[in-house]
Amino acid sequence: MQVSESITTLERVYHSMYIAVLIILALMLFGCLIRAVRGPRIADRLVAVNMMGTMVMVIIAVLSLLLKQGYLIDICLIYAMISFLAVIVISKVYLGVYVEKQLIEEQPIEGKAIEEQLIEKQLIEKQLIEKKLWEKQPGQQKDEKSQEGGESYGNS
Repeated sequence: MQVSESITTLERVYHSMYIAVLIILALMLFGCLIRAVRGPRIADRLVAVNMMGTMVMVIIAVLSLLLKQGYLIDICLIYAMISFLAVIVISKVYLGVYVEKQLIEEQPIEGKAIEEQLIEKQLIEKQLIEKKLWEKQPGQQKDEKSQEGGESYGNS
């Protein structure tokens, strides 16, 4: 009988410890939510959102231990991937807004409107990306050169 009573006592200790951890994490999550809303800079908001995602993953893992349900770990892993992608998307959006803000603050070049400058900058960026992709594929350039050479021999 003492063995079964000690197991239940141990389970009670774990149960109360899990509840305490969940309460602490909930308070920390609330603090991060406040930082994400009121953050003075965008970087503070991004870090707060990332921390919130991490804390939610820990809460799900603790709930998995508390409820003794293994499928919650799978949900935790899926949430980790979604949280990572969300932070990447938010940072990309911020970077685009930042670049656009910097362009607006610059003086117009040669009397062009700001919208024309933005369109021109996007075209230049697109051309640079295409050029980088073209340079990364040397095998295709060699194939095209050999095809051109083959056609010239056949035409002679």
